Amino acid sequence: MGQVSKNARSASDTHKFICPCGGEVKMKTIFSTGKKKNYAQCEKCKRQERKPSEFK
Repeated sequence: MGQVSKNARSASDTHKFICPCGGEVKMKTIFSTGKKKNYAQCEKCKRQERKPSEFK
């Protein structure tokens, strides 16, 4: 059998980010002035940051 390429392999590893308040951090996308912007938002306290790793 042939080898499977590295791009065809599926990874099922996910990382969950937790806010210091105890809520789960989720990524959101908005369109503002014609540009797509991603940000992370805590579900519990509604705090917003640019990246999930900034919730420390």
